[in-house]
Amino acid sequence: MPKRLITELNNWLQRDRIVRNLEIFQDFIIISLCLGLFCVMLIRLTDMFTSFLHPLDLREVTSDILFILILVELFRLLIDYLQAQRISVGAAVEITIVSALREVILRGVLEIPRDQLLGISIFLVVLAGILVALPWMTRFFEHDKTPTPEITEAITQLLTENSQM
Repeated sequence: MPKRLITELNNWLQRDRIVRNLEIFQDFIIISLCLGLFCVMLIRLTDMFTSFLHPLDLREVTSDILFILILVELFRLLIDYLQAQRISVGAAVEITIVSALREVILRGVLEIPRDQLLGISIFLVVLAGILVALPWMTRFFEHDKTPTPEITEAITQLLTENSQM
């Protein structure tokens, strides 16, 4: 009786259809973000090349190049999400590292207060630790996901029983 009630409730709510529509809407948002990032990259590239007409400010050119590289990595992260429906933690950590280093490079190490520099250093060490530990964590979690033959057989049996009802 409870299985039939759950089946009727699922049919009434049509969860699969709702989830599918929400995923389509989410993909539309990601595509919009990709287009927006692409436009921002083109604008920054144009600004960078027009800045070459004036006396060269090395700090501004470096800032533009690093910012464009960060945008390219964000674009790649969004494209990976569209393809795999997952966020790549490694790519997100790499983007964060480049963003933090960009701020240090632009302001200059000597101009940053000691406390803030210590905080940035600890932040970068933690991010590097995540980046190094990521392959081990992935292997550990993939190992946990592998079902045993008993579980696979039990799932198959439940599915055949449900389809016969």
